Amino acid sequence: MTPIRALAPVLALIVLAALASLWPVAAGASSSDWVETEQTAVRLISASETTGGGPVLLGLQFRMQPGWKVYWRSPGDAGFPPEPDWTGSRNLRSASLSWPVPLRFSVLGLETLGYKDEVVLPVTVEPLVASDGVGLKTSVRYLTCNEICIPYEAAFALELPSGPLRPSPFAHLINLYLSSVPSDGRAHGLRIEGATVFRQTERVSLVVNASTSASMPFARPDLYVEGPPELAFSKPVVRLSSDGLGATLEVTVFGAEDLGETPVKALAARELTFTIVDGKRSAERHLRAAPGGGGSAPTAAPAMLTILGLALLGGLILNLMPCVLPVLSLKLLSVVGHGGGEGRQVRLSFIASASGILVSFLGLAAALVALKMSGAVIGWGIQFQQPWFLVAMTLLVTLFACNLWGAFEVCLPAVIANLGEHASHVHGFGGHFLQGVFATLLATPCSAPFLGTAVGFALARGSTEIFVVFAALGVGLALPYLVVAAQPGIVTQLPRPGPWMVRLRQVLGLALAGTGVWLLTVLTAVIGETGAAITGLVAITTGGVLWLRRRPTAFDAAALVALAAVAVPAWTPHTDDATTLRQANADAIEGIWNEFDEAAIPRLVNSGKTVFVDVTADWCITCQVNKSFVLARGEVAERLRAESVVAMQADWTRPDETVSIYLARFGRYGIPFDVVYGPRTPAGIALPELLTEEAVLDALAAAGNGVSVLSRD
Repeated sequence: MTPIRALAPVLALIVLAALASLWPVAAGASSSDWVETEQTAVRLISASETTGGGPVLLGLQFRMQPGWKVYWRSPGDAGFPPEPDWTGSRNLRSASLSWPVPLRFSVLGLETLGYKDEVVLPVTVEPLVASDGVGLKTSVRYLTCNEICIPYEAAFALELPSGPLRPSPFAHLINLYLSSVPSDGRAHGLRIEGATVFRQTERVSLVVNASTSASMPFARPDLYVEGPPELAFSKPVVRLSSDGLGATLEVTVFGAEDLGETPVKALAARELTFTIVDGKRSAERHLRAAPGGGGSAPTAAPAMLTILGLALLGGLILNLMPCVLPVLSLKLLSVVGHGGGEGRQVRLSFIASASGILVSFLGLAAALVALKMSGAVIGWGIQFQQPWFLVAMTLLVTLFACNLWGAFEVCLPAVIANLGEHASHVHGFGGHFLQGVFATLLATPCSAPFLGTAVGFALARGSTEIFVVFAALGVGLALPYLVVAAQPGIVTQLPRPGPWMVRLRQVLGLALAGTGVWLLTVLTAVIGETGAAITGLVAITTGGVLWLRRRPTAFDAAALVALAAVAVPAWTPHTDDATTLRQANADAIEGIWNEFDEAAIPRLVNSGKTVFVDVTADWCITCQVNKSFVLARGEVAERLRAESVVAMQADWTRPDETVSIYLARFGRYGIPFDVVYGPRTPAGIALPELLTEEAVLDALAAAGNGVSVLSRD
């Protein structure tokens, strides 16, 4: 026998084996036939060929043409999910459908959740009699969409005999998709810490805090929220902590007003399902959102009459703030000028100033309403974040100082200067009116202790409330002017004008120059040293030119030196040893403050830390007072240095949407604002605008940092 003839049987077997490997293997009893359309193909598959005496794992397998999709259990703004009906099945106790992590589809403002290309929806079926086989009959109704949506219905039949468990060729595929069904997240190191519901202006928001293990920081997390069918949820706004281990996800809730009662209270009473997804990782948790703090819920808001009372009181206290002092000085000079004058003239001049204040506050209200309707960020004192405003105010106070020093006389346009002259016979009505406007502009960075509540209430509500509350603020600030207008005899009892008024004007001019210095330091923080230096140079040049136009005196030389001081902060290098108020405070409590990171707060609290958040700005006078007299001194500074405390500082000197949103969650639209978080107060304790040592220490103790209030000396 030749070698070739001897190998012939072996070669034949090899060829037959090769041909067999190329022949498709029939699925047999472990799958149904495909039900195909132009867009989809669907069938029922099984992970085993027998029942195995217990629950059986099945799968609804969908294959979609490119561009087409089917929907998740909660489809989002449109669509409906696959709905299997097991009527007619034999020996079937139950069938439970599981849902792998979906994809998000954003089209024309609509947010939907579903699957593309291919997906297997795992189904766990339990026989009535474990020892018998199962005869499965199902009808699946589903919707597939691209640019159009087409509903379909597919029917399947599958017989699984009894017998020892025998895996099918589909076992791996079904288990692959089963592994992507969201669970509690432990296997992936994910954890949903909690959720809070807030009322923010005209909308209701849910804020969810999540954390992850140090081995795998967040990449691009997404959040799916499920609740009552009448609700819809937006795509989340995601903020990650600096180390990527914490995430804050905020969604807008649509339809919350339809739940009855108040939206915040009604939504907080409902259990919601939260699913966080980050790549192939996911976590799911069912929980009730906690109502947000800081007056976010309308039910927690004070009554309107109380708010108006706080607004009046806050506006009145503004008259005592350093921001308004230069304007009060100008008005004092005007008052002295009326010494011995007619009561009618005094009354009308003070009414004019009060009118300037009221009109300015109503103008601010109108501007805030317009910004709010346009969707822009709003807040109290945010004009001090704008370089153009700071530049204009710096130059304006410089001109006012030069005017008081006698460098020139203000000659208003006749239309303004003589406004009301024919009716009142009082020249300069427009000047007194502008004094009121000037007072309002400088008052906004000074948050009186009662001002934050009133402003927050107004800005969180409709246009009517904004105008009413801001009118009350204006009346409060104008109240001293109105009192003098009602009793002009108070002014007429002052000494008559004389040479002493010249020196008084000069002193008041120095006060205004000091205000210019302060404005320039704020400008330095907003736009940097170069821009502030240019502004200072323009200011001093303007003062110098005006000074040289007249015959200088010894005091004029001193005034010019004072005016030059306006430009000094811009030219002073900013080193660690600088003597500005901001840096002095930082040096006093060096090593305490960390950069604000809202997303990291839940993780820090969960680890047992107490977190102190201070929202501040260089232009906020009350903020600087809080730092100098409370946060940078004594036991408070020692507590903030403690290892168990993490102190964060959010700088709002320049526009920062993150800080604005953070304030809005607490119903606050102005600063200062301080919050203490801890294991016992994860939602945070909001402190009053004007801090005291006792208030801060009590909040730190209540937050759960282990410090007892009773232990303090």
